[in-house]
Amino acid sequence: MNKQDVNIKIKEAKICLEQGLLEEAEKILSTLQQNIKAEKLQLPEKQKKEIEVLIKHLKTKNKSDTGNINVAQEVNLNERYNQALVFMELGLCEEALVDFKKLILENYKVNDVVKKAIQCFNRLEKKIEICSYFDEILSSPNVSDIYKDLIRLEIAKVMESLGIYVKAFDYYKSIKNPQVAESIKSKLKLIAAKVKGGSKYSYLLEVCLTKEQLQQAIKRANKEDKSVEYVLIKYFNIPKEEVGKSLSIFYDCKFVPFSKEYKPPLDLIHNLKKDYLINNVWLPIYKKNNKVIVVIDEPDDFSRTDTIRAILNSYEQSLILEFAVGIKEDILDLIDFYLGDVEQKLQVEFKSTNIENIEDLIDDVEIETEETEEDITISESDSKVVRFVNKMILDAYNKKASDIHIEPSAGKKVTDIRFRVDGVCQHYINVPNPFAKALVSRIKIMSNLDIAERRLPQDGKIKFKHHGKVLVELRVATLPTVGGYEDVVLRLLHTGKPLALTDLGMTEENLEKFKKIIAQPYGLILVVGPTGSGKTTTLHSALSYINTPERKIWTAEDPVEITQEGLRQVEVKPKIGLTFARVLRAFLRADPDVIMIGEMRDEETASTGIEASLTGHLVFSTLHTNSAPETVTRLLEMGLDPHNFADSLLGVLAQRLLRKLCPKCKEGYHPSKKEFDSFVAEYGEEQFKELGIEYNDDFILYKPVGCDDCGGTGYKGRIGIHELLLNTVTIQELIKERASTERIKEAAIKEAKMTTLKQDGMLKFFQGITDIREVRRVCIK
Repeated sequence: MNKQDVNIKIKEAKICLEQGLLEEAEKILSTLQQNIKAEKLQLPEKQKKEIEVLIKHLKTKNKSDTGNINVAQEVNLNERYNQALVFMELGLCEEALVDFKKLILENYKVNDVVKKAIQCFNRLEKKIEICSYFDEILSSPNVSDIYKDLIRLEIAKVMESLGIYVKAFDYYKSIKNPQVAESIKSKLKLIAAKVKGGSKYSYLLEVCLTKEQLQQAIKRANKEDKSVEYVLIKYFNIPKEEVGKSLSIFYDCKFVPFSKEYKPPLDLIHNLKKDYLINNVWLPIYKKNNKVIVVIDEPDDFSRTDTIRAILNSYEQSLILEFAVGIKEDILDLIDFYLGDVEQKLQVEFKSTNIENIEDLIDDVEIETEETEEDITISESDSKVVRFVNKMILDAYNKKASDIHIEPSAGKKVTDIRFRVDGVCQHYINVPNPFAKALVSRIKIMSNLDIAERRLPQDGKIKFKHHGKVLVELRVATLPTVGGYEDVVLRLLHTGKPLALTDLGMTEENLEKFKKIIAQPYGLILVVGPTGSGKTTTLHSALSYINTPERKIWTAEDPVEITQEGLRQVEVKPKIGLTFARVLRAFLRADPDVIMIGEMRDEETASTGIEASLTGHLVFSTLHTNSAPETVTRLLEMGLDPHNFADSLLGVLAQRLLRKLCPKCKEGYHPSKKEFDSFVAEYGEEQFKELGIEYNDDFILYKPVGCDDCGGTGYKGRIGIHELLLNTVTIQELIKERASTERIKEAAIKEAKMTTLKQDGMLKFFQGITDIREVRRVCIK
């Protein structure tokens, strides 16, 4: 036996000790001592000391009550371990944890048992309780120092993943094994930086960025709704490589920039919805065997990474996920590049079918004014009629129209077809009346209406499919008009993802106030305004903001226009008695946290909604009123109890939609001082001072012009204006007193600093988003 053989035997003894195999360790050391003595080996001091330490450690183990495990005890521990595993399989993790603790205190397979115990806490979603569970074990004298270090290391990893860096640092720091301590030195430095208040920009602040620049970047990022990283690269000329390095250091993972060279796993991304990935900012970009690399903007967002693991493992078992960090905008570009734009593809497919211009489809049926309609026979099944309807719906969809109006005229013998775009009707095309009759019949067939019935109004719906996919859903309403004709109105329900709250056009002050009230656990929140003012969009944006796995959210809508994962949505059907009030009563028996009622149409619905908000539920609803203060008096006039209403109300958000000036053709001008003063008076002189806007030679306002891009209107797109009334103590008292609308409005402006709809609209006028004519059109009293 030589010195190398001695080293091997020492290592074998150590391994046996670590695994709790005391008898095997004792045999190895006993044999080793005998061989050394027989062969009279002269060992170096280091080896002698190692053997002495191991023997001493072994004796300590044997002296302890749990140390010397005989065969019967070994069998008993094996049975306990197997029993704990069975508990885990059955989902009885609490019971399994009791057994695992006993096994660790017996020094039985500690490495495996610790990992199994952590898995139990993962399944129970009680990771934060890991510390108290293991601290009791760490204080026990029965557990060896080697195993205690192993436990500290595992707990530290969990705390780090949760973002609890102080605890992670403490556990890493308390590891005594010098080899392990050396291996985690760099990790300790990283966590120490986070504990001391370091950020993901700490590296940049050291090498190429000042604190002032960072503050400017953060402010600009918030204003433009972009990531700080994007702003640093675009406006502050910080190289993307440096930004990536800073993120990589902070998150302790690889940085992934945008590239067209990645090979994302098609078998996984095929099952993922593009809208979902955009909302949650992540994408699998690489897969080899069972290892998957996922790029995400915040790898330390534990709730998201857990969800990603669950989703991907539901498609394919036993995947090992590695998270890389990316810049938000890069990830969105990756999603767009690799998943493509489904709607755009559909439009391209449609264009490739060589359909004629819309005018070409009606050329063959143009008639002279002296001809009678009976001279021309056109069937609703005629190919030109079918293609015309398809083209008309697609054109409306592409123009983002909300409605299609088909309006026959007995006098002119032509039918005017108009689209409502950005809240205003625009001419689309004129067609001969005989063609329009076939057109109406075709629409009736598509919406399962009676084509023979022309004397009574009818309602229906169309699921418009293109190349086998539902592109848009339409609500159809027919109305008999003079001359034996029928008008048809088709409402396009643009289903899709909800807008982010930041995209609704709220001022920063209103946005923060609104976020605060929708985060409350219970109460009543109302969004009010006329039809087509964006109430449903705002409600779904609010629900999306609070839509987490911890909440149960029920909605009753008429119709369901926007769908969201995580929401349980019900479409009311008054014809069969499924009204808002009935659905709301059913919701109260369905364990809700949040309820959204499409509209408070009557006293019964309003009373039930208030009852729900007073019994621990957050209730959202809408009402057709002109302003936030008016909503309060309207509900009191319905017959609501003023005391219950005052206690339940959190806030009322009144809103309208303004057309935005076309960015390509809007024209700036310098107003006269007289004109400026009239705008100030219209806004309110006292409140205007708070805006900090002053008249000078550089003051510019904008007006519409018109170009091809906006269809000659001068406007393109819409933005919301808002009036947010918060239920303060003063307003509560006014509600209980049944005070007038004016008194409630005065209190809201004075106490809660409420900005009126007109003021919010004028603010957007001063910002160059719209013009004064549009503000006055929408905010008419």
